[in-house]
Amino acid sequence: MSPSRLVRTVRLALKSLLLHKLRSGLTMLGIVFGVFSVIAMLAIGEGASTQAQQQVLELGATNIIVRSVKPPEDAAAGEGNRSRVLRYGLLRSDFRLLDETITSKIKAIPVREIAQKARYLHRIMNVRLVGCTPDYLEINHLRMLSGRFITDEDQQQRTNVAVIAHETAQMLFGFENPIGKPIQMNGTPYRVVGLTQERTASAAIGGSLSGQDYNKDVYIPLETLQVRIGDLIMRASTGGMSAEQVELSQITLQLDDIDKVISTAEVVRESIDRIHAKKRDVTVVVPLELLKQADQLRKIFNIVLGSIAAISLLVGGIGIMNIMLATVTERTREIGIRRSLGATQRDITQQFLIETVVLSGSGGILGVVLGLLTPYVFLVIRWVVNQWVLEGAQAGSELGRIFTGMQPQVPLWSLPLAFGFSVAIGMTFGLYPARAAARLDPIEALRHV
Repeated sequence: MSPSRLVRTVRLALKSLLLHKLRSGLTMLGIVFGVFSVIAMLAIGEGASTQAQQQVLELGATNIIVRSVKPPEDAAAGEGNRSRVLRYGLLRSDFRLLDETITSKIKAIPVREIAQKARYLHRIMNVRLVGCTPDYLEINHLRMLSGRFITDEDQQQRTNVAVIAHETAQMLFGFENPIGKPIQMNGTPYRVVGLTQERTASAAIGGSLSGQDYNKDVYIPLETLQVRIGDLIMRASTGGMSAEQVELSQITLQLDDIDKVISTAEVVRESIDRIHAKKRDVTVVVPLELLKQADQLRKIFNIVLGSIAAISLLVGGIGIMNIMLATVTERTREIGIRRSLGATQRDITQQFLIETVVLSGSGGILGVVLGLLTPYVFLVIRWVVNQWVLEGAQAGSELGRIFTGMQPQVPLWSLPLAFGFSVAIGMTFGLYPARAAARLDPIEALRHV
């Protein structure tokens, strides 16, 4: 078809569609919302995937994290039968073993975490007490707001100093400057030497790591924690007291090369399993493995969401077929006149197919425009959900943090994909009406009233 003839055919298609504006508009809406839903679903999936990958990247792509976990009841039963104290988790000997044998590491960072009550004057707050080394600040992407972090000298001298997190400072000190003031934990005073900036809480990553809120922390030298508090923690429980003994909560190995992470992780697992396999009280988390899994899940997620949204496009295509069949019936006499004036079956087929493409293409363009507004539409939805659904405690829950932190990202490749799919749907569902129109007998068509 020559360009001039194509232009005339498109003009005729627009004129035919505009004769029934409401009907054409309603038919177009099916395509509009179909394209919009495809783009919106892919944008939400991309946003959720990006958020998950960002959480994994915060753990460090070159890191290997070894964490203590409370063993299952069956694994701890034998130990519990002999002692009232539950002993589990990483040992300081494990740290020395990994520190000496893993040659590809840059740093090995031990951590001990304990739930404690922090007191300043009459104010009391439940905090996470973290015994750590100076490297903890960098490895967890923390920043200082004022003062300083723990130093090597603090470690060596086992000084009673503490660095407090943003929310801890607000709850205990209000508008006072906490630097230089003492807080008490477990009956021991600690002088505040630093204050960290507010940091977004990390969500749980599958079953590998639980969510962590860094804003309610108190950091002290690891050596100080071992001397002042020790490994044995006594807690009141239903029917009496319970005791747990844990030497280290976590060991983070930072490697010098990302290509060595997977192979080194296998060595770490083998080393740890030789000591802790029976008790199952230690787990090895490799962020790089989680990142690859997150990328695979993103692809599956996009395929599933895109397929679900494409169903609405198919429904729109059925609507186009329905309207075009009705149009063929209404324009039977017109088809007969055109055939009698020399139009071929191919000309009639092209005419109706172009009308279908114009209809679906226009709907596709409008759907793409709406799809680009997905992030703004999601902001409105998120505000409504936060105001009316996730109220009070639910807003601070794991689901609330995930929903609040998620931001849809429209992938550019989804725009031509959704538009092309809409045009393809229009042509596919318009082909049958177009061929039905072309096969009409000219003489019978002229008799049609």
